[in-house]
Amino acid sequence: QVQVVESGGGLVQPGGSLRLSCAASGSMFSIYAMEWYRQAPGKQRELVADITSGGNPNYADSAKGRFTISRDNAKNTAYLQMNNLKPDDTAVYYCNVRAIIHATSRSGDFWGQGTQVTVSP
Repeated sequence: QVQVVESGGGLVQPGGSLRLSCAASGSMFSIYAMEWYRQAPGKQRELVADITSGGNPNYADSAKGRFTISRDNAKNTAYLQMNNLKPDDTAVYYCNVRAIIHATSRSGDFWGQGTQVTVSP
């Protein structure tokens, strides 16, 4: 199995920045993609950004130009740098790690518990 832990959330004023981290741990797995989702109160969970093992990023329109996703393969960690934050970015941010478990050769999605981001004056 893969354990996923997010960190870096908090309260920030509009226009501010935060850097989220997503660390994956466990035994004998290979990550092929890492994704950041968010869910605001009363709304569906939405994909914010993702990055492949090759380092290719993709962004939701709401994140383009403001957010940057990156990863450190050696540390099995992904980051989401969020700049120029807006109140609409307020949500719980979740990391999903898409990995293959060596023991079973099966792929799976492994979610973290989420980290709260609040953008408010």
